[in-house]
Amino acid sequence: MEHVRERRDGGRRVGKQGSGGKDRDRGISRRTLIVGGMASAVGVGLLARGDLARMWWQMPGVDKPRTAGAVDFKGAEWVAAASANWRRADRPSDYPIDMVVVHVTQGSYSGTLQVFKDPWHGASAHYVVRQDGHIAQMIRELDVAFHAGNKDYNQRSIGIEHEGFVDRPEDFTDAMYAASAKLTAGICRRYDIPVDRKHIIGHVEVPGTDHTDPGPNWDWDRYMKLVRAAYKANKPTKRPGSAKA
Repeated sequence: MEHVRERRDGGRRVGKQGSGGKDRDRGISRRTLIVGGMASAVGVGLLARGDLARMWWQMPGVDKPRTAGAVDFKGAEWVAAASANWRRADRPSDYPIDMVVVHVTQGSYSGTLQVFKDPWHGASAHYVVRQDGHIAQMIRELDVAFHAGNKDYNQRSIGIEHEGFVDRPEDFTDAMYAASAKLTAGICRRYDIPVDRKHIIGHVEVPGTDHTDPGPNWDWDRYMKLVRAAYKANKPTKRPGSAKA
């Protein structure tokens, strides 16, 4: 789980979420006009298409069209994280998603949800997996969660928390491994992420982190075998956000 001091992700989150998690809908043409107008007004001149793609969400009043309660993984429960604990984005259009980061909560499932709903915590992950295999999604995959303690890794990855403690191997249940593996396989399938240990990593492997999770009791061999099996069985899915909670 992330420390408060790791909140700063190298930038500010500008988009504002409305009540009940429902965001304002804005058309693409309006977005393009506003971004283009801003570039002209400040005399930027020629901007790369990639730069413009990253800038649209920073414009006041411009939000990516969202559906309240929509989840990216079928069967997940939507539990919204505090808006201060993540940054609005348009992944993979602005930042490619090429990594999954495995975390351990160092606490209970319910306690973790409460912490991630606290705006003063300053961090959250996209998903939290309970010991019985139940999954909560707290941040949309297209958005950047403050979970890795590294700006670049946050922008490129999806974070998955697992209920338990790193020094208690009994916390990592069969149901948890199976559910998490299916979740990770679906993410890899959606974004064409290679199913290997270079792209599915532990928090401890993120450069600059002082975290040790998922720890020595996390069975990577078992987990990767389950992910590969789930990936082979998982046919290509609809675009992210098409599943309903």
